[in-house]
Amino acid sequence: MIRTTIRIVAIAAALSAGSSLAYAKNPVVGGAPMYATKNIVENAVNSKDHTTLVAAVKAGGLVDTLEGKGPFTVFAPTNEAFNKLPPGTVQTLLKPENKAQLVKILTCHVVAGDEMASAIKKMTMGNGGEYDLKTVGGCTIKAMDKGGKITLTDEAGGTAHVTIADVKQSNGVIHVIDKVLLPKM
Repeated sequence: MIRTTIRIVAIAAALSAGSSLAYAKNPVVGGAPMYATKNIVENAVNSKDHTTLVAAVKAGGLVDTLEGKGPFTVFAPTNEAFNKLPPGTVQTLLKPENKAQLVKILTCHVVAGDEMASAIKKMTMGNGGEYDLKTVGGCTIKAMDKGGKITLTDEAGGTAHVTIADVKQSNGVIHVIDKVLLPKM
């Protein structure tokens, strides 16, 4: 009887440890765990590092799209990345009369498909060190693998670095970046 009780307690402890290990597999972005069972918007709203991006997605009317089936690869700029834009840029873009320009910029951060970092790196290696990613906004982003890290160059010549890769979502993947990608203006 005692042995059976000890086994049950040991099994319960192992299962409990296993469940906490499963939780640890969810990457943390902006202080919040990102769950692969939630969609892009459901996770992004919990990241304190992406409040500007979430506000922009709402102002651009893109919530329903990014909650959709996908799959989407989103290069998600942080609040700090938005702060690197010239003063007043974000406030100007969030105005209703600038919605078309905002949508253009935001959709230049989205690629159709589920492109994990390893796939992007493989594409760059097979193409002389860089690969052109076509975005849903019609932009072309040059992806490069520099020292094992993915670097992106936008159409305006700006460079962003993936700081957190492969944040799996139910409808795609997010790669956190440190700069806002801009289209040709």
